[in-house]
Amino acid sequence: MVRTGLEQLVFEEPQRLRGRRIGLVTHPAAVLSDLTAAVEALAAAGAQITALFGPEHGFDGAAPDATAVEHAVHQRLGAPIYSLYGATHAPTPAMLADVDLLIFDTQDVGVRFYTFLSTLFHLLHSAGALGLPVLVLDRPNPLNGIDVEGPLLEPAYTSFIGAVRTPIRHGMTLGELALFINGEYGCGAPLDVLPMRGWRREMWFDATGLPWVATSPGIPQFLTTVAYPGTCFAEGANLSEGRGTTLPFEIVGAPWLDGFRLAQTLNALELPGVRFRPLNFLPGENKYAGERCQGVQVHVRERTHWAPVAAGLHLLAACRAQAPEQFAFLATSWEGESPHLDLLAGTARLREGLLAGEAVATLVESWRADVAAFRAQRAPYLLYPE
Repeated sequence: MVRTGLEQLVFEEPQRLRGRRIGLVTHPAAVLSDLTAAVEALAAAGAQITALFGPEHGFDGAAPDATAVEHAVHQRLGAPIYSLYGATHAPTPAMLADVDLLIFDTQDVGVRFYTFLSTLFHLLHSAGALGLPVLVLDRPNPLNGIDVEGPLLEPAYTSFIGAVRTPIRHGMTLGELALFINGEYGCGAPLDVLPMRGWRREMWFDATGLPWVATSPGIPQFLTTVAYPGTCFAEGANLSEGRGTTLPFEIVGAPWLDGFRLAQTLNALELPGVRFRPLNFLPGENKYAGERCQGVQVHVRERTHWAPVAAGLHLLAACRAQAPEQFAFLATSWEGESPHLDLLAGTARLREGLLAGEAVATLVESWRADVAAFRAQRAPYLLYPE
């Protein structure tokens, strides 16, 4: 079994906590192998927790996506819970006034536009400005630490769903990304990372022996993360990504699609590692809530050959080809004035290419050089051998 940074801290190095006022950034998916929450584990190890911080979806992980979360007070500890997805994305000096050590422990999903990475980015900038020590407790990248896919974030498309210049699928842990951010962006935070023990780069989450806890309402199970890097593109169009169903981000559709034809079109492409099954579904929230949709479920059958970002583009292209008059990209985003797909992709190249009728293979080829350059750039920050 992989041993996380949290487990090493509380069981092997609890002396790091003594005599220090702790600020903890965490959420419900940050647990010990026996499912004890990080806040409870640290308190039991003797930590004096003076402030808590919650990323998107809140400290309790219950808020829907893109929903501002208010500050609160922890029921048992009496410590303030500051929201980093509300009035501010970064902890303010006032929030950190009673903190000597800031600990960051969240379970990520391995994708640039999942906003825990953005929270870490802003946290390191705040800590660097104050000279406040940060300890990142590392956890697995559930999608493994080898595969890298997608275009690099372009500066013009920086937002809270794209704060760090990486490809969409970066193949790094948050501990490694903390070192990358601190080094490449000059944050200057006094940073320490407590690595995992036993994790290897080729591991997917279900090989770690660790329990999976939902990282957000839209990512209820590990299998969701396998499809998510590509199916999240549905957020950028007038398609339902299955929110409010039991299979968010594993199904995509709309009332005006023919699911059977869509599955036939996608399966005819013989994309590696995947089959698409037609289905009808009823979203419970977000786009088309309460309307019957037709679409496909993504069944990843051989994930070592699976390219989710490329498959997501094929899915968008097939939906547009089937119903060109109904299909549309969203013109803006809750994160800014740019089209939402551009912020997800980190570039306008993909949306513009699809609108121009470019082959998906051409769009995939457009990011290969960037991926190679990123692999070289990230190399000094890797904690686990390639």
